Amino acid sequence: MTNISSVVDVSIVIPCHNETSVISALHSRLCATMDRMDISWECILIDDGSTDATIDELVKLHEADERFVVLQLSRNFGKEAALTAGLDFARGRAAIPLDADLQDPPEVIPELVSKWQQGYEIVNAVRSHREGETIIKKVTSHAFYRLINKMSRVEIPYDTGDFRLISRPALDALKNIPERRRFMKGLFAWVGFKTTTVVYKREPRFAGNTSWNYWKLWNFALEGITSFSQVPLQLATYFGFAVAFGAFVYGLWIISRTIFFGNAVNGYPSMMVTMLFLGGAQLMAIGVIGEYIARIHDETKARPIYIIRQSWQQGNV
Repeated sequence: MTNISSVVDVSIVIPCHNETSVISALHSRLCATMDRMDISWECILIDDGSTDATIDELVKLHEADERFVVLQLSRNFGKEAALTAGLDFARGRAAIPLDADLQDPPEVIPELVSKWQQGYEIVNAVRSHREGETIIKKVTSHAFYRLINKMSRVEIPYDTGDFRLISRPALDALKNIPERRRFMKGLFAWVGFKTTTVVYKREPRFAGNTSWNYWKLWNFALEGITSFSQVPLQLATYFGFAVAFGAFVYGLWIISRTIFFGNAVNGYPSMMVTMLFLGGAQLMAIGVIGEYIARIHDETKARPIYIIRQSWQQGNV
C-alpha cells in the first residue's frame, strides 16, 4: 500500500476536514520549519470528505511543491481512518502526525526529530498547556486519560494527542495491526518501542471551528475504553453479582418478617423501586455488552478502513 520508490527522512501526516481557512498558514509555517532542518521530508495531506474547497487548496499545494502529497478519501471516514491512510502512504524513516488547525505547532518538530536522532523510536509530544479550550473540555480530557489508564493494561501517555514522531520500525508494526475501529492514541502506545517525550504548549485553533462537539468526544472516549479495556464488562458482572446478593438478603428479610410478624400486603412502592432498579441495571449491562458486540460485528465484516478516491503524488497528477 505504501509507495517506497524513494525514501525520505520524515513524513508529516496531516488529516484535513474542512480546513480551507488554515491551509495557507499551515503551508508557510511547515515549510519554514522543515526547510531549516538538514533532512529530506514530505507532507501527506488527507482530505477526509471535506465539504468546502479543502481539496482544491490541497491540490494547489501539490502542484506548487511535489513534496506535498494529497490523498482524497471517497467520503468522511473519520480522523482515525484518515490518519491511518496517511501513515500507510508515508515513505519516511519516521512519520509525524500533525493537526491541520495548527494547535500543534510545526515549530516543535525539530525537537521531536532531535530525540529520534538520539536513538528513540517514538517521541510523544506532551501538552503542558491547552490554550483556546473550555474548562469543561480540559477537565474531561484530563479525567479521560487517567480513567483509561486505570482500566487498561496499556499505559497511554497523559495529555498526549496524535502529535508525535513514529520511527519506521514502530510504523511498520502499526501497519500490521488489522483492527478496523482504531483508537490511534492507544495503538501508538500498544506497539511499545523505545519512547521519550517532548513538552510543548498547545496553541488555540488558528482559524475556523472544531467539528469535535461533546457528543463526538463522548463517543470517542467510549471507543478508546472499549478498544483497550475489558473493565466495563467486568464491572457489569460484579454489579450483577452485587444486585443478586442484595436481592437474596432482601428476600431472606421478607421471609423472616412474614414468619414472625405476618404480611399486611404492603410494599407496592418498594416493589416498584426494586423492579425499576433491576430493569435499569439489566439494560445498562446489556448496553455495555452491546458495545463490545458492535466492535466484533464491525471487525468480522472486514471492510477496508478507508477508500482513496484519488491521489496526487510525486510524478503523478
